[in-house]
Amino acid sequence: MTGTNRSDEWTDTIGAEPARPRGDRRRWWWIGLGVLAAVLAGLYVTAYAMVGDRVPHGTKVAGIDIGGLAPDDARAKLADRLVGRAARPVTFEYAGRAFNVDPATAGLSFDAEQTVQDAGGGRSWNPLRMIDVLTGPEASVAPVTRVDDDALADAVTAIADRVDTTVAEGSIRVRGVRPVISQPAVGRQVDQSATVSAAQQAYFRETGGIPLPVKEQQPSLTGSELRAFVDSRVTAIVSGPIELALPGQTLPLPPRQFAPSLSWQVQDGALVLRVDEKVLGRTTRTTLGRIDDKPQNASLELRDDRPVVIPARPGVTVEAAEIADAVRAVAQNPGERKVEVGTSVERADVRTRDLKRLGVKEQVGDFVTYFPYAEYRNINQGRAAELIDGTLVKPGETFSFNGTVGERTEENGFTKGFIISNGVFAEDLGGGVSQVVTTTYNAAFFAGMDDITHTPHSFYIDRYPLGREATVAWPTVDLKWRNSTPYGVLAHAWVVPSTASSSGEMHVQLFSTKYWDITAGVSDRYAFTSPRTRYDPSDTCVANTGYGGFDVDVYRYFRKPGSSNLVKKETDHVVYTPSDSVVCSVPPR
Repeated sequence: MTGTNRSDEWTDTIGAEPARPRGDRRRWWWIGLGVLAAVLAGLYVTAYAMVGDRVPHGTKVAGIDIGGLAPDDARAKLADRLVGRAARPVTFEYAGRAFNVDPATAGLSFDAEQTVQDAGGGRSWNPLRMIDVLTGPEASVAPVTRVDDDALADAVTAIADRVDTTVAEGSIRVRGVRPVISQPAVGRQVDQSATVSAAQQAYFRETGGIPLPVKEQQPSLTGSELRAFVDSRVTAIVSGPIELALPGQTLPLPPRQFAPSLSWQVQDGALVLRVDEKVLGRTTRTTLGRIDDKPQNASLELRDDRPVVIPARPGVTVEAAEIADAVRAVAQNPGERKVEVGTSVERADVRTRDLKRLGVKEQVGDFVTYFPYAEYRNINQGRAAELIDGTLVKPGETFSFNGTVGERTEENGFTKGFIISNGVFAEDLGGGVSQVVTTTYNAAFFAGMDDITHTPHSFYIDRYPLGREATVAWPTVDLKWRNSTPYGVLAHAWVVPSTASSSGEMHVQLFSTKYWDITAGVSDRYAFTSPRTRYDPSDTCVANTGYGGFDVDVYRYFRKPGSSNLVKKETDHVVYTPSDSVVCSVPPR
């Protein structure tokens, strides 16, 4: 029984397929899935290796197809194809002129690397990107440019320097009697910020010129408006004379005299009149001369050898400013051409009463010296006398010969003559003037003037008073005397010219109120010295027969007019050196 049972169990086992465990089926499923994944991964890696860094299919930059190219190839292609475009200047146009912005100097450049990167060139694991590389649609990518802001700003500024102008307002002036218009000009200023932006946008894109952003400033008045003002107003102003109504008379001022001073300038949008008083003063000189009466100072004149006070006279004048006001009035109302003009009274600087108070009424000093004929003496003494004549020395003032006569030059009217230099005669400008000095000194001596300084000649000249003579030399040696009286002193000097047959006369008179009676005295000569003999072979030698020197004393006695009482006595010690003999040859052996 037992065996039979085993046989049955065995039979059942052999006759049926055994059942597989559920865990085995899952394992095989995962193996298959892994194999598939490995295959796909292999394909993905292969695709990445082949197209993972390439530019997507159909990509174009500025019309250049770089789709499917590796980045390096794409950059190289763009750089090669766009090199000319990158160097092409940005051209602005204004008023028919072209202004180029050179990329090389303006800091504009094409960035091929960034352009390729923006186009999709470069490694990517994105499968969709890989598909685009192979089958993507056409796409345009904008070129990427770089800008050096400072360099571009400088380039735009350079353009502005060529375009910018300041608005110029028109003006009107009168040339002669004809109005002339200076035309207005529009002001222009480049909008540099907008120009920089436009240059950035146009670079690499525009092929033609683009408008230059310029702001224009219009003048306040147009040329036609200025012309209308000339026709309606200026022409009327200069159409005829202005009648100047003065006290007691009316004078016409013709257009040729007042018109050149007129001009109109634009101010706050309107034409404003300007009158140039300097020009008006110059152009109206003739008319003003008929009006102006200059003041005359009181003066002293000699009539019948007596001083007379010529009274002062005030002047009546019209200033250019008053004429300018008259012109402005006519400019405001051209139909009314008669204008009242005020005058002003100008008093003289030296009044009549001032001169009368000086008491110049009689001769108080008079002296005359005589000189041999020489034309240079006539000229030089006459010119010095002319400069001294009429000199007024007020109380307390000092007379200076050099200060009054000035330097002896040709320009001052002097000529060459003989002078004493270094103890001998020589030729120089102003020769003979010492005759005037000596005569003036003696006139002042006997008028009682204070002797401030005088210098006698180095040796005695016998045509002069012994001890009472003087000489001068510019600018160191001078004759000076002070008026210490309470009255003015008037000098009168003149020359009676010498001739070949007659001596000349040098006269000096002083007029005042007599304050002193002066008498003079002189000592005998003493302390005699002997001359030497000099030899001079030069061309400038002046031969001379010498004579000895000596000392002498001169006395001046002061008394009040009409009195015999001596008030004071002055003594002047004079030393004369010998006058050496001069032989114009070499010394004898």
